[in-house]
Amino acid sequence: MTDPHQLVEDYEQRTAALLERAEEAKSQIANLTGTATSSDGAVTVSVSAGGALLSLSFGAKADDMPKDRLAALVMATAKRAQAQAVGQIATIMAPVIGDNSDAMRFVQSQIPRIDVPDEPDDTPPAPRQFVVNEEQQEAAQAAPPPRPVRRPAEDDDTDYDQRDLFKKEGGW
Repeated sequence: MTDPHQLVEDYEQRTAALLERAEEAKSQIANLTGTATSSDGAVTVSVSAGGALLSLSFGAKADDMPKDRLAALVMATAKRAQAQAVGQIATIMAPVIGDNSDAMRFVQSQIPRIDVPDEPDDTPPAPRQFVVNEEQQEAAQAAPPPRPVRRPAEDDDTDYDQRDLFKKEGGW
């Protein structure tokens, strides 16, 4: 027959070990971070599991990037970092509650789903044109984009004589 004192002692040891693992998991989740770098290396972001920005750095490619593309790249990279952080929660909780348990299914159902957008591509958006009617719409689609106006390479300053404009000469 099993000793009741031994059963209680075993239960207390298992409970203490579980509590210790739970406290460790709680600490790991509280300090959870995710880090992601854009595919071109222009942006690196670290965030908390809640999405709070912890660090942001830019690579050399960011210098030549239009601001709107850089902003979109920061946002997409931050979302990827957050998804990485949140994805670690189940891994941290598995030793505490088991991989395939009702408790794990509950934890997974509570983890927010992070929609990770694709990184913006490098092609600049086409310039938008204001079109009043269908005829103009067809003409705008058929016509090549306007060419930039070229100015002469050298500015000719001989248009003006070298007299002082405020000096009274002759008969003014």
